[in-house]
Amino acid sequence: MSVTDSSSFSAAVPVEQICYNEQGLVPAIVQDYLDGTVLMMAWMNRSSLRRTMETGETWFWSRSRQELWHKGETSGHLQQVKSLRYDCDSDALLVGVEQIGDIACHTGERSCFHQMDGAITPPPGDTLSQVFSVICDRRDHPKADSYTNKLLAGGDNKILKKIGEEAAEVVMACKDDDPDAIAGEVADLVYHTLVALAHHNVDVKSVYRKLQERRR
Repeated sequence: MSVTDSSSFSAAVPVEQICYNEQGLVPAIVQDYLDGTVLMMAWMNRSSLRRTMETGETWFWSRSRQELWHKGETSGHLQQVKSLRYDCDSDALLVGVEQIGDIACHTGERSCFHQMDGAITPPPGDTLSQVFSVICDRRDHPKADSYTNKLLAGGDNKILKKIGEEAAEVVMACKDDDPDAIAGEVADLVYHTLVALAHHNVDVKSVYRKLQERRR
């Protein structure tokens, strides 16, 4: 259930209706509001939830220190709350945030969920963000046989030519009213557009922000 979901965060959360556990705590999953990346999990109690609503920044309850803690107070990696939801049983919170500095974990990683099979790996976001991350990795660490690197090496002339070609193919697929072809051609167009973003050092999240602004 959505408690609050607003670009300018203002909350009217039923604090007393949330189902806290025996210690008076409720788990809070923190998620990037733009690309959906799960950043961390922490605990809130009534006081920290109220403080979060009052300030528009995340506050949690430290079980080890037995005190409230303001996320990012010392590191500067604050979390500005964009949305606040609770689940169907009212016993878990989902907090959408703008992560300042793009670092949520005390290790310096973007997300606390960065380990897999003992290796450090980027946390999964939405599909576009994952594809863009691969493109940026190719830009920064070129591979000789990479199609992406061939595009980037060709600069705007090659990249923009491909965008024009793919846009025309989207038009033709739509004219043919072929759903599978439309999906495939749009995927090609999006990919080549992401290459253009990476070439010009524009983060895909900047595009998400523009879309959020226009959505409002």
